[in-house]
Amino acid sequence: MRAHFRLAARIAFGFLAVIWLIYLMHWGLDLEPEPFGIRPRQWAGLPGIVFAPLVHASFAHLIANSPPLLVLGTAMLFLYPNSALRVLPAVYFGTGIAVWLFGRESVHFGASGLVYGLVSYVFVAGLLRRDRRAIAASLVVCFMYGSLAWGLLPTEFGVSWETHLAAALIGVASAIKLRRLDVPPRKRYVWEGEDDEGNAGQRPGSDEPDQM
Repeated sequence: MRAHFRLAARIAFGFLAVIWLIYLMHWGLDLEPEPFGIRPRQWAGLPGIVFAPLVHASFAHLIANSPPLLVLGTAMLFLYPNSALRVLPAVYFGTGIAVWLFGRESVHFGASGLVYGLVSYVFVAGLLRRDRRAIAASLVVCFMYGSLAWGLLPTEFGVSWETHLAAALIGVASAIKLRRLDVPPRKRYVWEGEDDEGNAGQRPGSDEPDQM
């Protein structure tokens, strides 16, 4: 488990390092992020589906997204490794497609969509699964990032609430659809293996009980 956790943390940190490197390149070359953003219903905005989550408008914008990306990315890869292979592409590309189709006329970019998608998935998955780790992660996410719910509403100028809403819906739908994936084996106790004759957990053809 420790090795698995370290691997999950390294992958999340690696993705975060890529985002920081891209920001530093833009800053050093004095490039604006708008050309890499999503422009709804414009052919020129289609590449933004791929590049928009990787660019940020300012250092403050990048700082705001970095800690949750690291924490949530590590939690997702550690707790739900198989689901992550489906959820992360769905949130990354699905959010961009939804914003391109239905977003308001603006330029949308930044990794906050990934944050909202991961928050919603980890939170809802914890509610659906009978797994103490998943439940604990859900409670931690609710405590640390519950205030992000305000970002789903068009309350702040210059914030792509469409990105937040689309990513959150994709995260919720993925948690419901994949609720039976990555479920750890339930711990069984000796008395649960008892049959009608009181033979606790015996293997067929053996007089010795299974080791628990």
